[in-house]
Amino acid sequence: MSGGPGPDRAPGAGHEPPPGTVRPTSRRLLVAIVVLGAAIGWTLVKAIESGGGVAPMISWLTLVAWSFLAALLFVAARNTHQRIQVRRERVEPSRAVFLLLIGKASAFVGALCSGVYAGFALSFLGAVSSSGPRNRVITAGAAAVISVLVVTAGLMLERACRIPDDPDETP
Repeated sequence: MSGGPGPDRAPGAGHEPPPGTVRPTSRRLLVAIVVLGAAIGWTLVKAIESGGGVAPMISWLTLVAWSFLAALLFVAARNTHQRIQVRRERVEPSRAVFLLLIGKASAFVGALCSGVYAGFALSFLGAVSSSGPRNRVITAGAAAVISVLVVTAGLMLERACRIPDDPDETP
């Protein structure tokens, strides 16, 4: 019979996580999102230029905003880690879910944007000898790197939200 655990198997034993748990974000999925984003960024620039337009510049304000977001996420990850993992304080469930959601969303959005910025930079790499494309490669490359920091901070926040195993509890 399929569909449920047998009498000799506990719920959650095997490959399925127990009910109410969230799986960690897959690194493979994040890499796939980065690759998809790079294809989107490169294609977008080529489509704009083939239509006679000029691809937009990435402003330095974008870099500042992404850096600020990464810093906030790193601080939230550190504080959450200290609170849950080190001091073993109880966190309100809705707050923990919110932090977990922010961490996962930041990892996914950061991965997509990192890919788009990298694709954008790659599309101008052939003309890097002139100053306009060189500036685009530099700012897009910096944005891609900062977006990777957002991904890292999001994953750290997600990891900080894990409930530690209770050493006093024995199975």
